[in-house]
Amino acid sequence: MAGLVARDVSVTYAGVGRATEALSGLDLAVADGEPVALIGPSGCGKSTLLLLASGLLAPCAGDIAVGGEPVRGPRLSTALILQDFGLLPWKTVLHNAALGLEVRGVGRVERRERVAASLARVGLAEFADAYPGELSGGMRQRLALARALALDADLLLMDEPLSSLDALTREDLQDLLLELWRQRGHTSVLVTHSIEEAVFLGRRVIVLSPRPGRVTAVVDNPRMGETGYRETAEFYERCAELRRLLAAEGALGPDAGPARPGPAEEGAHPATACAPEASS
Repeated sequence: MAGLVARDVSVTYAGVGRATEALSGLDLAVADGEPVALIGPSGCGKSTLLLLASGLLAPCAGDIAVGGEPVRGPRLSTALILQDFGLLPWKTVLHNAALGLEVRGVGRVERRERVAASLARVGLAEFADAYPGELSGGMRQRLALARALALDADLLLMDEPLSSLDALTREDLQDLLLELWRQRGHTSVLVTHSIEEAVFLGRRVIVLSPRPGRVTAVVDNPRMGETGYRETAEFYERCAELRRLLAAEGALGPDAGPARPGPAEEGAHPATACAPEASS
């Protein structure tokens, strides 16, 4: 079970001479096996929410639970994929894909078997001995996904994983993410600035307000995952609905893209959250 529940969650980051409230009173529920997308203006706390769900950050107020259990730290069956892929350039594709398993203390033989299977699933088996610098952007993202698959995670958290890719590669990997969800049935939470991507990969699309982030709308998207959905009138209607909602929040720019990143997206360290200065 990997349903995700956030109840009245707030996070404040302490800065030099100021505090920044990233989330305030946020409530969210994701069912076990449900794929959802989060969309909203930059700095509204989307990345912060993923850090909370992964156990890398604790809320200042409220509660986060996965599978009915409070999140008190990193969870073995949760995988987090970041925008910059998180790859180590001095390690081979094989060793990069095995990093999560190494951290979890999985034995070498089992590690190799699981990594080989995950690389095969994303089409990178023949590149096991290559290095990240030898791969294209799309291949590097496939490698980041292979690392998550090797963990056999039941909760997949993705923070703008495809934003740096060209349009054709991005569509190809969107198709791969959809295929893997169909096969594995894991819970997934995707943060994206792309309205079309949110509608393609989210059974529900959650709209967050400008900072401090809170849920302002939930758009049901029941046809998500159907073959040919991208080409239907309903797909474009859902995209138009989200554009209207974002425009009402004053959040809609070109491609619903980023404005100024908030503290979590600028790389604020989790240790800065909820410091005494932030609570004043």
